[in-house]
Amino acid sequence: MFSFFTKSISQTMSTQSLYDIKINSLTGNPIDLSLYKGKYVLFVNVASKCGFTGQYEDLQKLYDTYQDKLMIIGVPCNQFGGQEPGTAAEIQSFCQANYGVTFVMTEKVDVKGKNQHPLYQWLTDKTKNGKSSSTVKWNFQKYLVDENGDFIDYYFSITNPMSDKITKHLQ
Repeated sequence: MFSFFTKSISQTMSTQSLYDIKINSLTGNPIDLSLYKGKYVLFVNVASKCGFTGQYEDLQKLYDTYQDKLMIIGVPCNQFGGQEPGTAAEIQSFCQANYGVTFVMTEKVDVKGKNQHPLYQWLTDKTKNGKSSSTVKWNFQKYLVDENGDFIDYYFSITNPMSDKITKHLQ
């Protein structure tokens, strides 16, 4: 009976590896998430025409400060007020010209709804990430994963990237 009980618990808590998820860069090349094993990864759904767009500056500062142990991955999304209407080239140009962004940027994807990208299915579903479920409420919501690919937590848009809530994990 004990082995049956143990098996049921592990089946219920089965999780998918973050590193198996496929997503392309803003330039259309595949991103191999397994390259970031050993580093924390902060995923942020971004938009160029949002009240939180200024957070690109602090995201870059966070990346510059902790790039030896952190990768930031910006994920453009146009699902919140149509605030990321640009093409991949326009998004890349905007981020580099205005904020000097050097961290990874993905293709534009849906972070919620019926066409939700598998990355955000993993980030927002406890059965996949093993920790908690959430809903992406707005642009610049952040999801932190540890150096082993384990989900840590998520932070709403109002949380500044340089917040102690995030940096305490990196120090």
